Amino acid sequence: MRARIKDTIIGLLDIQFVELSSDRVVMKMPVGPKTWQPAGILHGGASVVLAETAASIATVINLDQEKFTGVGMEINANHIRSKRDGVVTAVATPLHKGRTTMVWDIKITDEEGKLVCVSRCTMAVVPRSRA
Repeated sequence: MRARIKDTIIGLLDIQFVELSSDRVVMKMPVGPKTWQPAGILHGGASVVLAETAASIATVINLDQEKFTGVGMEINANHIRSKRDGVVTAVATPLHKGRTTMVWDIKITDEEGKLVCVSRCTMAVVPRSRA
């Protein structure tokens, strides 16, 4: 999988896989110039990329990957506090795992466990031939 993500936004933002299970995905992302907005703080869009990446991976590992994949349908995010440097951690847990959709709750925290962003992402489960 690492080879497939190297030249994607996941690789560009140096997002790392920490824990992968069917009910919990944990990922980390460094905060610095690649993820800053012009004011020198974490860009909300970078947080959303991290959240959707965690939800996407969580969805895919719950599927028969030869037959199905997951694609994002909707995501929302509430940015709680700013972050200038260091690392943020996303933890995705399921709210709903259905046959055609999955909904994930994603909490992004700093190194001290303080909440930086909360997100909810709805993923569509689609046949591989339609992805």
